[in-house]
Amino acid sequence: MQTAEEPEVSFDTDPGRYLHWKLAAEDGGLVPGYELKMNSYDLGVDIELYDAVQRLRFEHPEVRAVVLTSMKDRMFCAGANIRMLAQSSHAWKVNFCKFTNETRNGIEDAAACSGQAYIAALNGTAAGGGYELALACDQILLVDDGSSAVALPEVPLLGVLPGTGGLTRLGDKRGVRRDRADVFATTAGPLPGGWWTRSPRPATSRPRPAGWHRQRRPAPPGRPARPASR
Repeated sequence: MQTAEEPEVSFDTDPGRYLHWKLAAEDGGLVPGYELKMNSYDLGVDIELYDAVQRLRFEHPEVRAVVLTSMKDRMFCAGANIRMLAQSSHAWKVNFCKFTNETRNGIEDAAACSGQAYIAALNGTAAGGGYELALACDQILLVDDGSSAVALPEVPLLGVLPGTGGLTRLGDKRGVRRDRADVFATTAGPLPGGWWTRSPRPATSRPRPAGWHRQRRPAPPGRPARPASR
């Protein structure tokens, strides 16, 4: 069985050739066969985003804050384009997820090492990879319009795990308890803000106050109790 030849992709771009990260965004995908509706994205969108992140970091170090938002009404980003994924080979999907994850890592590295704070201004719903993009930012601001929400619907709707760090960042970066993160990731419908848009917790825990003792549970009957430790 012959498979269609993979298109040749160039990662060389510049702001003059952006299609998705400027005031007048186009809806065409990187390859024929789908449209990027509801601010969904494909590899072409992330190539431009990665280029913009690196240019802001190294060509414009004077920029101290970067705001990611959407020009579409009540929709921040619907995540990876489903039709694009459906027509792509397994190798294409793997490399797509790897590259998009590196883009999110680049955002976090620019914040940690170059002092550029990234703010996700969600003027509408963020689902799947769109919410994962917001999770990579330092702060998430969700519009209080009574309908906008966030979701990771990949597991209940598609049977796949979030591919660009959603579950990891929920727990490690946002401090969401793992059982709550599991419930959230297995819920098909979106949820409002709160836990899911909270600020990142500090990288280090608070120092223990003087005289602090760790309390142990009472020893079971017949077993000697161990002394508490500092």
